[in-house]
Amino acid sequence: MSREPEPIVILMADDDPEDCMLAREALEECKVPNRLLTVADGEELLDYLHRRGSYADPASSPRPGLILLDLNMPRMDGREALALIKADPGLRRIPTVVMTTSKSEEDVEHSYDLGANSYITKPVTFEAMVNVIQALTEYWFSIVELPNDDASE
Repeated sequence: MSREPEPIVILMADDDPEDCMLAREALEECKVPNRLLTVADGEELLDYLHRRGSYADPASSPRPGLILLDLNMPRMDGREALALIKADPGLRRIPTVVMTTSKSEEDVEHSYDLGANSYITKPVTFEAMVNVIQALTEYWFSIVELPNDDASE
């Protein structure tokens, strides 16, 4: 007897509001119950993850089950944020998927060296985004076994 899993929070760090909207609409199109929250840069991402400032309340800033990370953002880019996340014992187990426009082999290699769990070139059409979101949610929330991080809350 299986029960419906709890919706898992997806935290998207991307400075492009259109890309965030496209991802949100793709999630709705996939009819998955996951909640998408967004931050605009690496500094805001780390504030969210460490529950600092406007993200201090765990009720409005729940721990994400997946991070979608753009590399090219203002203030702190995704590379620096990824390095800090994966160096932090309290955060490094959160699956972090780089989703960016860069197709550079150097960016791919460097992202994996920093601890990225996957690297995806950002889809440009809505249909492609739906396919990516469907595959991501299926893989990360239905197929793989993730560690229970309740103790780190």
